[in-house]
Amino acid sequence: MRALQFTGFGPPSVMDVADVPAPHAGPGEIRIAVRASGLSAGETLIRSGALKIQIPLPYRTGFDAAGIVDEVGPGVNGVDIGDDVFGWVAMSRRGANADLAVLVAWAPRPAAWSWPEAGGAAGTVETGTRVLDRLALGEGETVLINGASGGVGTVAVQLAIARGLNVIGTASERNHDLLRSLGATPATYGPGLPDRVRGVDAVFDCAGGALPDLIAIAGDPSRVVTIADLTAADHGVHLSSGLSDPLAAHALPIAVGLANEGRLRVPVEAAFALEDAPAAHTLSESRRARGKIVFV
Repeated sequence: MRALQFTGFGPPSVMDVADVPAPHAGPGEIRIAVRASGLSAGETLIRSGALKIQIPLPYRTGFDAAGIVDEVGPGVNGVDIGDDVFGWVAMSRRGANADLAVLVAWAPRPAAWSWPEAGGAAGTVETGTRVLDRLALGEGETVLINGASGGVGTVAVQLAIARGLNVIGTASERNHDLLRSLGATPATYGPGLPDRVRGVDAVFDCAGGALPDLIAIAGDPSRVVTIADLTAADHGVHLSSGLSDPLAAHALPIAVGLANEGRLRVPVEAAFALEDAPAAHTLSESRRARGKIVFV
């Protein structure tokens, strides 16, 4: 089968499609014929070498995917071959950007979601749920989502609103209408943000590069959680990832319920073929994508 991978660190051009053995579902797992899978911004940091972690090479990319079940492992109930599902692979294994993927967590694909939307959904709803759980805000409180027009940000806005939170989202002015359509109050990011945004109870940082301002807005570094700023520890801010915090497996049924109620959509900026992975990674690194980037 085909799978995306890189064999060395560097620019997007190091990405390539390899012919690899097909995986099989083990106990408690299912395998899907992938119809769409997500591009993880964190993996662009790994690929570039900016995220200094030790990984075996070649590294197969992709955390979330959607597709049709074609193999069910021992001990799995409630899902059958031929079902449409979305979910994620094991953190240690990755490899969702492929023709076949083995999922360790999944849920039925909501009828309202296209394959590209479902393919990019699991990672974003998990991240949004994980960070909002950590911030532990109560109904009526206000969260600032920095970088609210990206793949995680657009979903986090909707998850926060579903919890009864007031949401302020930062983005460039060209994306303000998108944020309004999702239910957020838009604010322009950049220098002077503390002068433009007040009355915030906590901050969810999806963009990075602004922690001093975000701490000033929140009033305390403990009220800021980032998924994007590698200098977090220098500021006393928690950097949340699937490596540092437990995955929020309960995010999937929550997302299905909201989607079926028409309260959660997954904006998709672009869909690429696996062979166009360098272009997809280049777009991700431009930080101009509105919503999720996926492979189909």
